[in-house]
Amino acid sequence: MYVAFDGDDTLWHNEDRFQFVHREFEAMLSTWADADEVDACLYRTEMRNLDRYGYGVKSFMLAMLETSVEISGGRAGADVVSSILALGHDLLDRPTDLIDGITEVLDALADHHLLLITKGDLRHQLTRIERSGLADRFAAIEVVAEKDPRTYAAVLDRHQVPIDDFVMVGNSMRSDIAPVIELGGRAVHVPYHVTWAHESDHRLGAGRHDPRVTTIETIADLPAVIRVWS
Repeated sequence: MYVAFDGDDTLWHNEDRFQFVHREFEAMLSTWADADEVDACLYRTEMRNLDRYGYGVKSFMLAMLETSVEISGGRAGADVVSSILALGHDLLDRPTDLIDGITEVLDALADHHLLLITKGDLRHQLTRIERSGLADRFAAIEVVAEKDPRTYAAVLDRHQVPIDDFVMVGNSMRSDIAPVIELGGRAVHVPYHVTWAHESDHRLGAGRHDPRVTTIETIADLPAVIRVWS
C-alpha cells in the first residue's frame, strides 16, 4: 500500500504560528481598523493573490503588506513594514516542530511505500522537510503548487501508484481528502485544532461519510487504520 502524508499540521505544526502572527498584525493596524476588519481584508487579499503568489509564508507577507496599505489608506509607515517583515522572517526561520508521535507512526508504517505530498513555497517547504529529520523515511517527496485532483493524478502517474492502493493522510478536507476521494482513492482525516479558513472551504459534502474516508483523533491511531485497509 502507498501511504502519503501532508506536511503542514500533519507532520509538523504550522497554522498555530500563523494565528499568532494574525493577532500581532491585528494589533499593528488597530489604529485604523478593528481585528475583524483587518482579518477580513487580509483574507480577501490572500484569495485575490493566490494565482499570483501561491501558498506559503512569502505570499502571506505580501498579503500583509498590501492589507496594511489598504487598511491605513497608505498611512502605514516604515515601522509597520519593518514589523511585517520581521513577523514573516520569524515564520520562515523557526524550527520544524514535529507533531507528537509522528516519528513512531512513520516507523510503524515502514513496510509500506511512504510518500510526502505537501504544497507551498518550494524553498521553504524543502527547508522544513530537511529540518524535520524525516526525509529519509519517504520513498518520494513532492512539493506542489496546488492540491487538486489533477495534481494528485499527475503525482500518482509519475510514481506509478495505482489509485485503488493509495491512501492520503492529512488535516485539510479541501486539500488532502476531497481531491483523493474524487479520484477514487482513500483518505484519513486527522483534524488539527485550528485550520486556515481557505482549507475549511471544501466540496466533499456527503462524501465526508464515504467509507473511503476515516477520521482519527490523533496521528497515533493511523497504523491501526492502515492495518485494516491493507
